[in-house]
Amino acid sequence: MASPTHQVALEFLVFSRHRDLGQVGNGPEGSQLERGAYVLLSRVDAQGPMSIGQLSDAFGLDVSTLNRQTAALHRAGLLERIPDPDGGMARKFRLTEEGRRRLEQERQAHVRALDLVMADWPEQDVAAFAGYLRRFNTSIERIDGRDWPRP
Repeated sequence: MASPTHQVALEFLVFSRHRDLGQVGNGPEGSQLERGAYVLLSRVDAQGPMSIGQLSDAFGLDVSTLNRQTAALHRAGLLERIPDPDGGMARKFRLTEEGRRRLEQERQAHVRALDLVMADWPEQDVAAFAGYLRRFNTSIERIDGRDWPRP
């Protein structure tokens, strides 16, 4: 019999196949944003305006990668460049109204998919699952040194 950690590794592998929850059971009204765009917009929404350097630190990604991603989101009208609200030299990115609207639309697609997947789960099981996921993610964040801002 496999150890519990082996079982988690297997289920994590299978879970990674389903990481685009916005597509689960939603048809054409499902996910509209690319996964990377969704994650980046979510981070800027959670943390507030961020510079390329701050995004690089937050995601552990190369500045050139983030330059490409933010440029595409800027061209799409989802991010705008603004002077640093704290008076720093680097310009920062913040969500446009369209970016906020599209992000919320995407979040709702994910919630609808999760509601569909867990429709027959008791509420206490959904809450327990959320707690375990948060614990798992915060353990990774602690090891990695990159916290995700949560409300």
